[in-house]
Amino acid sequence: MTPGAVRAAGARIAPFVRVTPLLSDPALDRLAGRRVFVKAECLQHTGSFKYRGATAALTALAPEMLARGVVAFSSGNHGQGVARAASERGVPAVVVMPADAPAVKVDRTRAFGAEVVFYDRARPEDRAAIAARLAAERGLTLVPPFDHPEVIAGQASVGTEIAAQAAGLGLDGAEVLVPCGGGGLAAGIALALAMDAPGFRVRTVEPATHDDMARSLAAGQRRANPPGRASLCDAILTPEPGELTFPILARLAGPGLGVSDDEALAAIAAAHRHLGLVAEPGGAVALAAALSGRVAGDGPLVVILSGGNVEGSLLARALAMGAPA
Repeated sequence: MTPGAVRAAGARIAPFVRVTPLLSDPALDRLAGRRVFVKAECLQHTGSFKYRGATAALTALAPEMLARGVVAFSSGNHGQGVARAASERGVPAVVVMPADAPAVKVDRTRAFGAEVVFYDRARPEDRAAIAARLAAERGLTLVPPFDHPEVIAGQASVGTEIAAQAAGLGLDGAEVLVPCGGGGLAAGIALALAMDAPGFRVRTVEPATHDDMARSLAAGQRRANPPGRASLCDAILTPEPGELTFPILARLAGPGLGVSDDEALAAIAAAHRHLGLVAEPGGAVALAAALSGRVAGDGPLVVILSGGNVEGSLLARALAMGAPA
């Protein structure tokens, strides 16, 4: 993917996306034992960074393709991003989602006018195949959640903003911790930082039970997750790294990291207590890694808080558990 493609996507989506803040708090610094800066993508439209990539993909479509509508497959956040981007352009959207997706994500996707088609992720149903079939039957354009050049280029705008915001704070280098499923956000940020802030390095963060990207980076080739494992981090549970995203991260990212569900819940509590932000488990894993002490060194960390679409009961559970001591 060329720098020109990243710049073009950023220019197209600039009128629509929010520039999210880069926040800090002395209490988080003390907990982590180093400076921590939190990029609050939970404040993006639809409650996650996914709106960026969805808008980039839709604004790149030819008018006749856009008019026929789009289809996506998603655990929930990408579906909301596509649904909102489609509704803003008056085009139909269909989103394939797991039947056990959090109700808040299903409801918000439908609120943007999208049709939701469920599948059972506990059975051998391929969500991508379902979406491809719907695209063929209805003449829709498929917008994948991460393995798509325009989606990656749209997510790169997070990295472009980090580079500018960090420069304003006098930061010329940091480890950038990024929640990772298929790798679209991490790959996009890595591309943008390589262009605008080469002293910054992306580190992917996953649930320890679904650490396919970390294992793939260590092996130098894509590795899949074993089936049947569970995690509260529904937003970033993918079978394996993307075909497009993995080569980018293999070239530009450092070693991957993994955290437990309990650490993700504690990070949710920390974000709420110290920054007044609401995060979901998958969106909080990077903050969890920062607070865990697993990142070597004492230099500054930039943490992506990538999503805030969490069920009230799970948020209550996290707050009852409390932030790390």
